[in-house]
Amino acid sequence: MTELPLDDSGSARSTTAGDAVLRPVHEQNAFEETVNRLLQTIRLGLVSPGGALPPERDLAVRLAVSRDTVRDAIKELTAAGYLLSRRGRYGGTFVRDPLPERGRGPATAGEPQPVAASPAEIDDVLGLRSILEVGAARAAASRPLTAAERELLWTSLTETRSVTGDDYRRLDSRLHLVIGELTGSPSLLPLLADNRMRVNRLLDDIPLLDRNIRHSDEQHEAIVIAILTGDAQAADRAMAEHLDGSAALLRGFLG
Repeated sequence: MTELPLDDSGSARSTTAGDAVLRPVHEQNAFEETVNRLLQTIRLGLVSPGGALPPERDLAVRLAVSRDTVRDAIKELTAAGYLLSRRGRYGGTFVRDPLPERGRGPATAGEPQPVAASPAEIDDVLGLRSILEVGAARAAASRPLTAAERELLWTSLTETRSVTGDDYRRLDSRLHLVIGELTGSPSLLPLLADNRMRVNRLLDDIPLLDRNIRHSDEQHEAIVIAILTGDAQAADRAMAEHLDGSAALLRGFLG
């Protein structure tokens, strides 16, 4: 699995992609940003439904906030239906399975409310996505990957092809973040994660189309094979084609 791995106590350990999301927040909006970071961790698939979040003390250190702030954020997300707490030896804070439907349940501090995207905003999100993700695919293909990195990438692809519905978008996000992780550039990951959240908010407003999912699966495989074979030009081309397809759907439905 590419989600945050568990340590001996059953809590999620740090990963590069996880660190990109669970990074220090700004003091001015510590609570709101903590809620947002936890939502990103859930929605980007870094902790799957049923999985455990890191302990409160670890979250507080990684986010550079007080444990009270973490506790309040968890309380809000529990009330909103995203998390649940369990006591006892194997207790902790877990992501709900299934997750709540978008647009249902009480509003949560720090979570952006649905607003129709303007054409300029769509262009901005998709333009930045192209710059970040095409470059990431090319860079990942240009690096000598370890056996563990190669297995991580192939497993992420296999998992994405095995699901449908909301799970598909979650694992799709995770696959794209793994590609960013394989570039070896930690500074890139926060940019990818933030942009992916913006992309997902646009995708939430359009239907999942079976034919598009099948096409995306084929494109994902082409991207992954190009990276694994070290063909940077093919990885660049395959990712660009993949993003062009998504952009066409988004502009068609939302433009």
